[in-house]
Amino acid sequence: MTHELFNLTGKSIYITGGSSGIGYAVASVMIELGATVIIADIVDASAIATKIGAHYVFCNVADEASVEKSFHDTEKLLNTPLDAIILNAGVGDVGPNITETEQAIIEKITSINQWGVLFGLKHGPAFIRDGGSIIATSSMASKINIPGTAVYSAAKAAVNSMVEMSALELGSRAIRVNAVCPGYVATSMGNSAEERAMSETFTALGRHAQPKEDIAGVYAFLCSNASQYITGQTLDLDGGWSCGPNPRLIKIVTGTGSPPGS
Repeated sequence: MTHELFNLTGKSIYITGGSSGIGYAVASVMIELGATVIIADIVDASAIATKIGAHYVFCNVADEASVEKSFHDTEKLLNTPLDAIILNAGVGDVGPNITETEQAIIEKITSINQWGVLFGLKHGPAFIRDGGSIIATSSMASKINIPGTAVYSAAKAAVNSMVEMSALELGSRAIRVNAVCPGYVATSMGNSAEERAMSETFTALGRHAQPKEDIAGVYAFLCSNASQYITGQTLDLDGGWSCGPNPRLIKIVTGTGSPPGS
């Protein structure tokens, strides 16, 4: 029996970018835990939604009118306020240094990764019940800089800032607003050989993250009553990367497993 603190049965959850990657893993887990899930996506996710027992509404997160309409469409489908909103849609497009980044890439990343969350935070509260939970997918890149990710990292850092502000503004309604900051995850956006090598080298756990087994459960926790006193936080799901250099990395740099100077 699921403890009431962690029970998602009957909860209604809206998630952008739920047709693939982390979003799909989260949507699947939420349904397994008894929630009703709305996948809001720019691609036609009707078949995917049917497969896992979710509903689908169209949403282009880079278009404010589309975001607002997706909430209205969700309201018509459910005929009840949402319990949780997960602002997950995003793109990678990393690689160029700042001096080589083209304007089209800047606009694409910013409009989806930053404005997409902003529009969700702007319009979502009108469709969520008091005491609900809003979760944004940020990134380890918002806190740890890697050359070639400037625009992506800046957009995700902005997400963290907006989450903190929304937590303050929505606290009077007991709505919690938090961000999840994954490191590299085995999805189409983070599963190259180079990205897996980075996870294996830099994280304390020494391995790559899996979207369902390692990431989705944290979203479920933040949607549940067990997290009702957590708000305005950015939760690092980076396998311990942000802790600092691990023994494997120290050995690569120094040739020994001992700290420098020991």
